[in-house]
Amino acid sequence: MPRKRVQPRATVLPYDVLMLGASWGGVEVLSNLVAELPENWRLPVVIVQHQHPYAGNALQRILSRLTTLPVIDVEDKDKLVPAHVYIAPANYHLLIEQDGSFSLSLEAPVNFSRPSIDVTFSSLSRVYQQRCIGVVLTGANDDGAQGIKDIKAGGGYTIAQQPDTAEAPVMPAAAIATGAVDAILTPQEIIPALLRLLDGSR
Repeated sequence: MPRKRVQPRATVLPYDVLMLGASWGGVEVLSNLVAELPENWRLPVVIVQHQHPYAGNALQRILSRLTTLPVIDVEDKDKLVPAHVYIAPANYHLLIEQDGSFSLSLEAPVNFSRPSIDVTFSSLSRVYQQRCIGVVLTGANDDGAQGIKDIKAGGGYTIAQQPDTAEAPVMPAAAIATGAVDAILTPQEIIPALLRLLDGSR
């Protein structure tokens, strides 16, 4: 009698979304992180990079050359789906609705920024709570600090770039100063740490 073939069960990931926030010096760090994502990466990645209001889709063009994952400049009502990289478009705040769709806002800048890292991180943390990861990278203001606090308060996992490795250390230092950061890592350590986190071996 032939042996019955058992299909392996898909591993259920402990998180639903990865958020990356960056400002001054962020394009280089984000490029390196996106390039290191493995081909079997499964989480959606939401990127908030402070950009000039008229930057267009320059960041999308840069990052799409570095990964096989689809890289998308978000449009209103786009759905968050696994294994995609989403970029907050220039001059809009990026939020998430309860049904997993994005919405764009032209409300006033927060921390002199639109898109604001705080706005996006806080919005996603309300929806995904303990199932989100937030990473604050290089930047020259304290955008992201409140967002990191909100993620931590909801039970999510938080990372800040080691400030002395950042082109502009103010932003990760502000996140660390909140006391809500779980790990302080160099850029080279972030993706390996995330992979350990996702397989439960952190």
